Amino acid sequence: MKFGIFYEHQLPRPWTEDSERRLIQDALDQVELADKLGIEYCWEVEHHFLEEYSHSSAPEVFLAAASQRTKDIRLGHGIIQTAPGYNHPARTAERVSMLDLVSNGRVDFGSGESSSEAELGGFRIDPMVKRDQWLEGLQVAVRCMTETPFTGHDGTYVSMPPRNVVPKPVQKPHPPLWVACSRRDTIMLAAELGIGALTFAFIDPEEARQWIGDYRQRLADKGVAVGKAVNPSVACVTPMMCAKDETEALAMGLEGGNFFGYSLAHYYIFGEHQPGTTDVWQEFLERREEMGYSPEAAIAAEQETLGAKLIAGEREGLRGAVGTPDQLREFLRRYEEAGVDQLIFVMQAGKNRHEDIMASLELFGTEVLPEFKERDEAASMAKARELEPVIEQVLARKVDDAPLLPEGYSMKAYPKQMMEAAGADESFLQQIADKTAVGDSEALGQLG
Repeated sequence: MKFGIFYEHQLPRPWTEDSERRLIQDALDQVELADKLGIEYCWEVEHHFLEEYSHSSAPEVFLAAASQRTKDIRLGHGIIQTAPGYNHPARTAERVSMLDLVSNGRVDFGSGESSSEAELGGFRIDPMVKRDQWLEGLQVAVRCMTETPFTGHDGTYVSMPPRNVVPKPVQKPHPPLWVACSRRDTIMLAAELGIGALTFAFIDPEEARQWIGDYRQRLADKGVAVGKAVNPSVACVTPMMCAKDETEALAMGLEGGNFFGYSLAHYYIFGEHQPGTTDVWQEFLERREEMGYSPEAAIAAEQETLGAKLIAGEREGLRGAVGTPDQLREFLRRYEEAGVDQLIFVMQAGKNRHEDIMASLELFGTEVLPEFKERDEAASMAKARELEPVIEQVLARKVDDAPLLPEGYSMKAYPKQMMEAAGADESFLQQIADKTAVGDSEALGQLG
């Protein structure tokens, strides 16, 4: 099992003029440390207008910066919103390919559709057809990355004439594909498309075992590759904070994890939000006070019972992977035994402190990670051998229905089009071609 770290770039109020800059710079420091420790993945979301919950509207910029401060860690879009209303598929392909070049082939391409009114409404995307838009955007983006030239598309949500979309990615035929999943039906859809499932739902290891079994069965029975390669992987997320002392770990991460869940639900389930005005953090504090919740009391209660719950294997044993190195080791082994390919840590949440995140990464990387890395290489090779015939079937079921490039198709510069339409003499354009070929740039001024 591999490990990753995950960023929403949460920023609870109140803010200062320097808050967002400090948030991003701290995150880059964290990714740099994770790379040095041997953590394999960094995942970054794309969200829009979700104040406090996620200030991550341009993940490709953050990941590009991270690529220049790291050597080995893979840089995952978790996710790009691929509905054409968010991102034109050609632009998605260009950005992913450029990031793959900048990072020397370390990109993973996760996609998704979002389900918040803030985003769907903000970009005027009909929630009733958002999944169809996501899929069409993904399909066209993959074609743009892999066809030379892209032969065009005339679809329901995007139309585009033939163009050669450049640059192309380092990884061939394209970076590994993933989709964000929060429910079983989306995981089954990922299997049917032959792409990885990023399960952004906080599920316990035993539930993960069932989902993985269902995913692999559906992949074998009905998988048809949406791309030109198959990524038969399932990743799960969990909160993480690690300290020598259990109480200290809980104090470092419990409140941040709680706010992560609250702020997510604010935008996706129960919230009513006034842009630029609503204070989600203050509402969070007020609601928990009304419920009689005390973080200090919760930490004390967890500290008294945590060890017993872990031994008993109860799902509520840890608030995710929050605890001592020994507790994390035992908890994470359960995901490993369930067949999870990657476990992704949510650490930058709420008002979790940068210093605590760095200390947790250091402790995890030195005392917990090594034994998992040692086992992962052999396990990954065994899985690849086991799934090889399945992947062959999933690729064989794919039907290449891309249109043929129209015979003789070419793009004509606008002045040439205008002269042809007017039946004018084109020798003037040929003179410009001849002059610019020998370095006479003044000829271009004649077009003014």
